[in-house]
Amino acid sequence: MKKLQKGFTLIELMIVVAIIGILAAVAIPAYSDYLSRSKVVEAIGLMAGLKTPAEEWMASMGLYNTVPAPSEIGGKTGGKYTRDVTKIAPGTGVGYTASVTGIGDLQMVYAPGTKSWTCKTGVGGTAIKNAHLPTSCK
Repeated sequence: MKKLQKGFTLIELMIVVAIIGILAAVAIPAYSDYLSRSKVVEAIGLMAGLKTPAEEWMASMGLYNTVPAPSEIGGKTGGKYTRDVTKIAPGTGVGYTASVTGIGDLQMVYAPGTKSWTCKTGVGGTAIKNAHLPTSCK
């Protein structure tokens, strides 16, 4: 009686390895893009948590051309990917700057005239790619 051999041929194994390589070539850049977007979203979330307390502080003080430091209103000043959230330097705008690790800086700027907040990138020479910004900031 003949013995039946079971297993995969070399060509079958090479095809599987090639398919895994193609999948990895597509998945790795997509995943790293996803990570960058999630880092930016964390920074926006931290700054968004400062909007209402900052507006209440400005209204109670009658000062619409300055915002309080995040520590003055109990705001969180950092996260897993956000190094720090600071007040924009006087004379350069009204709002907050978040430094995102490995991505760049992002600002949430307050416009006293319209009493609205907008996102601004490219501050400090480190622009965040438009692909990494949520639609509310583009």
